[in-house]
Amino acid sequence: MDSFVESLQARIVAAGESGTRLNIIGGNSKHFYGGAPHGEPLAMGTHQGVVSYEPTELVVTARTGTPLVELEQTLAESRQMLPFEPPAFGAGATIGGTIACGFSGPARPYRGAARDFILGVNCVSGRGEYLRFGGQVIKNVAGYDVSRLMVGAMGTLGVMTEVSLKVLPLPVIERTLVFDCSGDDALVKMNELGGRPLPVTGTAWHDGKLRVRLSGSELAVESAASSLGGDLDIAGASFWQALKEHRLDFFGGTGPLWRLSIAPPAKMPDLPGESLVEWGGALFWVRGNDPQALVALARAHGGNLTRFRGAERSVSFQPLGEAEAVLNRGLKKAFDPTGILNPDRMLAGS
Repeated sequence: MDSFVESLQARIVAAGESGTRLNIIGGNSKHFYGGAPHGEPLAMGTHQGVVSYEPTELVVTARTGTPLVELEQTLAESRQMLPFEPPAFGAGATIGGTIACGFSGPARPYRGAARDFILGVNCVSGRGEYLRFGGQVIKNVAGYDVSRLMVGAMGTLGVMTEVSLKVLPLPVIERTLVFDCSGDDALVKMNELGGRPLPVTGTAWHDGKLRVRLSGSELAVESAASSLGGDLDIAGASFWQALKEHRLDFFGGTGPLWRLSIAPPAKMPDLPGESLVEWGGALFWVRGNDPQALVALARAHGGNLTRFRGAERSVSFQPLGEAEAVLNRGLKKAFDPTGILNPDRMLAGS
C-alpha cells in the first residue's frame, strides 16, 4: 500500500468521526452528472499511472486518477483499446471517474458495457478500510462480484484507487454507412441488424439519417458493407467521436437532455421533444421539458430515465422500486455507514 492510499484512509476515517461529507473529484469532467456535488473536495487526480499492462494477456491495471486519454494512448501503442468506448466529456477525464459513472459509448450493445470489462477494484470504504475485489482474470470471483458493483455507483460505496480492466485489439478497419430513412424505418433496420452475424459496432439515427458502423477484419467489413448497401460516410470516424463526446449539434441544443433506456421498440415512441437514437434502438437521447411523460414511457417499456444535463438535479435518476431501494440502503450501510462519500450524487439522502 502506498502513502497516498494511507493518507486517503486517514482522511476518510477522520471524516467519518467528524461527520464531514466528502466530494470525490478526479478530473471534474463529469460534475454535471447526477445530483449536485457537495462536501469537502477529496482530490484523486494526482493518483496516476499504469500499474501493470500485459498486452498479450489483454489486461491493464491503472490508478484511478490516470487520465483517460493517457490510458487510451498507452493501449493504442499496442493496437488495443477499452472495448466499451467510454466518453471523456472533458480533457481532464480520469479512468476512475469513468468507471464510477459507468459510462459506455456507441459500441456498448455490440461489445459490452463498462461493467462487463472490469476485472478488479481496489478501494477505500466509508469506514476507512482498504478493500480489494477481483483481480486480473475473469474467473476469480467467489460470491458477490463487488468489482462490478462499483461501476456506476458514483463513488457512493467507496473511493476507488485502482482498477483492472480487460482490453481488446483495435479493429483492422472501420466503415460507416448512411441510410436516409424515417425513425420507424431506422428502428426496423436496427432490429434486423441485431439479428444478423455482422461486424456492427455502432448505430445512430437522427434527423432522417441512420448511420451504421462496421468494424473488424477487412474481409468481414467489406463483405458486410457490400450486402447492406447505403452510402459510405468518409467522415464516419469523426461522427462517432462527436457522438461519443456529445459534440454533435443535437447535444448543444437548448432544453434539458434526458437519457431514456428501453427495450428496442418496433416503432418510434411519442417523445416530448427532439431525439437521437443509438444502441440499436435501445437508447433515446431526448431534448424536452416533460420528464413525467418520459418517466411514463420508461415504465411502459420496462426501461429507465436519467436526467443527463440541465433541469432540476435533485432527482437525476428514476426512483427505485421498493425492493431495489432496500438493497441500495443495505449496500450503502455496509460500505459507507455514516454517509460521507459523495452524498446525494445518486439518490437524495444517501
